[in-house]
Amino acid sequence: MGGLSIWHWLIAAVVALLLFGGGGKISSMMGDAAKGIKAFKDGLKDEPEDDKKAKKVEEEPKA
Repeated sequence: MGGLSIWHWLIAAVVALLLFGGGGKISSMMGDAAKGIKAFKDGLKDEPEDDKKAKKVEEEPKA
């Protein structure tokens, strides 16, 4: 009564395969989410364009 039969294992394997593998929708959504998080982090690292232009103007020697 406390153990799992072969049917329990088969159903669990099918559910896991549908969720995480076999070109399922959830596995592709997780990949897209990971790409979005990476792009967000990269966006936080970059300086805004206005700050870059302001620094260039300050650094250029005036003749």
